[in-house]
Amino acid sequence: MSCVVGACFPACECGIVPIVRRLVGKGVPIYAGVGFLLTGPLINPMVILSTFMAFGNDIKIAAERLILGFLIAILVSWVISLFFRKNQLKLPIAAEVSHSHDHQPLQKKISHTLKHAVDEFFDVGKYLIVGCLLAAFVQTYISSETLVNLGDGQASSTAVMMGLAYLLSLCSEADAFIAASFSNVFPNAAILGFLIYGPMIDLKNTMMLLSVFKVRFVLILFGVITSVVFTTILIFQNML
Repeated sequence: MSCVVGACFPACECGIVPIVRRLVGKGVPIYAGVGFLLTGPLINPMVILSTFMAFGNDIKIAAERLILGFLIAILVSWVISLFFRKNQLKLPIAAEVSHSHDHQPLQKKISHTLKHAVDEFFDVGKYLIVGCLLAAFVQTYISSETLVNLGDGQASSTAVMMGLAYLLSLCSEADAFIAASFSNVFPNAAILGFLIYGPMIDLKNTMMLLSVFKVRFVLILFGVITSVVFTTILIFQNML
């Protein structure tokens, strides 16, 4: 259910981290939070529409991103549920919302909303800035041609494009246009790896996750996402 809700919620991979943090702090199971974390940036309506447009109104790649991304998100969430059941936040979040807030006037509710937004900005924003700085450094000093030359074969090219997606840390609403520019260089599996892996986990997103969740949880989440995306895409392509 969390994957379904995430798919309808238009948010980028870094903007969704504070949301998931609050949900988990309010008692949502960590594995359900992961489902929301993965599908929100990956297969929300805006991302699927931009993917459709980026590939020349081709429904095939957009549908593959939607279906495979949703299945991978469910699989990752299930694997995480096998490892973690308890809250994995570094610091507990105080219960700031009481039942009495339901009867407060609209102006008071808006004031609380703005207060929470400011708190989240200062809590998480600094890690987003550092992550963006690192991603900009990679884009400036590591040429994509260097990585392209490493990709020879379906498995290696998929790994290279996944690595490129992680380092570039592109917004999921715009990454399809970058992926389309590689469509004549890499096979379909590598393009899907780029489109699915990047919105799930990237450099600046990792920085933000490390600021909110325990290191062990983030490392295991990173490994599960990487292995599940890589394996699922290769299996899918070999079945075609």
